[in-house]
Amino acid sequence: MNFPYKNTTIKIAAHVYEPSEDSFLLAEAALTQIKGTEQILEVGCGSGIISKVIKENTKARVTGVDINPYAVKCTKESGVEAIRGDLLSCLKGKFDMIIFNPPYLPTRKEERIKDWLGVALDGGYDGRRIIYRFLEDCNAHLADNGRILMVLSSLTGIEEVKSRMGSLGYAVEDTMEERFIFEQLKVITARKKYL
Repeated sequence: MNFPYKNTTIKIAAHVYEPSEDSFLLAEAALTQIKGTEQILEVGCGSGIISKVIKENTKARVTGVDINPYAVKCTKESGVEAIRGDLLSCLKGKFDMIIFNPPYLPTRKEERIKDWLGVALDGGYDGRRIIYRFLEDCNAHLADNGRILMVLSSLTGIEEVKSRMGSLGYAVEDTMEERFIFEQLKVITARKKYL
């Protein structure tokens, strides 16, 4: 299935997270934040829609990474460089911006789905398990004045994530949000504090 959005079209593949409200909100926020020819990394690139929108609407250089081999293939077929790996563990180098649409849904053991879509959705019992793993390694991959752009859900505990980022030395600000009947989605921007 082909999916048109923001001057581009991507092909959606089986076993890959389909673009949704969180994808679109994060893509919109990214377009407001990117400057010039920055080096951008999208972690958990899924269908590649955010990376492709960045590639088609900015001068930035963008790379995607995903643990799901179907997602990596889908992103590459959209013309975006993509690497298969678990979060940041497979990467070397630094980026001006790291974008992440994490698995943020609180997921009880009995709710877990044992397939690639389950991996894309399972945020652990509190929705923050993957987010906290990502944050532990993020600083090593941020360029000077680099920033993290991440979408979160009120179901995850936005303030808890912001507090953890603060304890890791990031200054966090709200960038964009959208409210729905059952949740609020918020994009946050985090920059390393320099003392």
